[in-house]
Amino acid sequence: MEDNFKKFAIALLVISVISSGLLGGVMGYWAGSLSRSGNSGQVPINKESRTVVTVNEESAIIEAVEAVSPAVVSIIVTKDLPKVQQYQDPFQQFFPDPFDYFGATPQQAPQNNGTEKREVGGGSGFIVSKDGYIVTNKHVVNDDTAEYTVLMNDGEKYPAKVLAKDQINDIAIMKIDAKKDLPTVRLGDSSNLKAGQAVIVIGNALGEFRNTVSTGVISGLSRSIIAVGGDMGSEQLVGVIQTDASINPGNSGGPLVDITGQVVGINVAIVQGAQGIGFAIPINEVKNSIDSVRKHGRIVRPWLGVRYIQVNKMLAETNKLDIDYGALVSKGDNPGELAIVPGSPADKAGLQENDVILEINGKKIDENNPLAKAISLLKVGDEVSLKVLSKGNEKNIKVKLEEMK
Repeated sequence: MEDNFKKFAIALLVISVISSGLLGGVMGYWAGSLSRSGNSGQVPINKESRTVVTVNEESAIIEAVEAVSPAVVSIIVTKDLPKVQQYQDPFQQFFPDPFDYFGATPQQAPQNNGTEKREVGGGSGFIVSKDGYIVTNKHVVNDDTAEYTVLMNDGEKYPAKVLAKDQINDIAIMKIDAKKDLPTVRLGDSSNLKAGQAVIVIGNALGEFRNTVSTGVISGLSRSIIAVGGDMGSEQLVGVIQTDASINPGNSGGPLVDITGQVVGINVAIVQGAQGIGFAIPINEVKNSIDSVRKHGRIVRPWLGVRYIQVNKMLAETNKLDIDYGALVSKGDNPGELAIVPGSPADKAGLQENDVILEINGKKIDENNPLAKAISLLKVGDEVSLKVLSKGNEKNIKVKLEEMK
């Protein structure tokens, strides 16, 4: 009896040990599965098993930057300026002048000692052809007495020549001679942009941080702004792109890039004191200028030959007009500023003062599509159809555009 009890106890102990082992193994496997599922967010113990997961959008941005950056350049502006040598009182080191704390010391007297080349400004640009044509802003290269140097992303420098400055828009075309094929950007289609679309800004931020990258979205389209700065005074820019991607001084002339790596705009202006409000010129407005400079050596602009006031609701109410859009053909405030330029395409077509141009080629002329912008997108020699309100009657007029002189 006692032997049977001992055998039963030993068997029970063996079964208990085996059961505990099996249960522990199952629980351990289950716990290990949970820790490997990725839901816990913990760092794996085995460092060799770590992997870097990149979000698709981030990958696209990185690829776009890598594709565009080699063709983005910094533009350095230099001028010959007088050398100013400060006279230092030899006794000042023993008797410091208290006025020096206010930035002025009576003992200092500037003396002219010839001239020296000094950096006076800078901006950005991007290469659009392998033989060295570069697009930038007109206000970056507006000083005809300055010299311009292009600094490539790889550190190489080339003297640059300004070939053309647009009379209508803040656009300029430059050229460098690199003796080799240069990297270029791809130009996109700015007519298909949407608010909320991701964009990238690349440029020479603050004139110091070359090829700085910032990202954001398109905040608005077809904005109209008055840009002020430099020796150009104020200039109205119509139909520009608004973005919250960081645009800083020095970014002017650099590319606004979509997530596919295509340039869709030229960075042109910021709102001082605001957070995330910058503007770019749509790239479609520069394509004709690039082709024109390559073909003719200058920017050839089509010309209608009228002076006008943009009609809006306020103007319509003030002047009791029946329409609140269009371009009212009107003379200027100064003598000689005629409504119709003699001998111009408008004059030849029979347009008259006080006519209102309502449409051009079937597209309404309004604040989002002013007459100057609509004409700028056309070419010299194009025959356009104008819908005109003349003395209360609508009529269609055919006009053949000529080159702006």
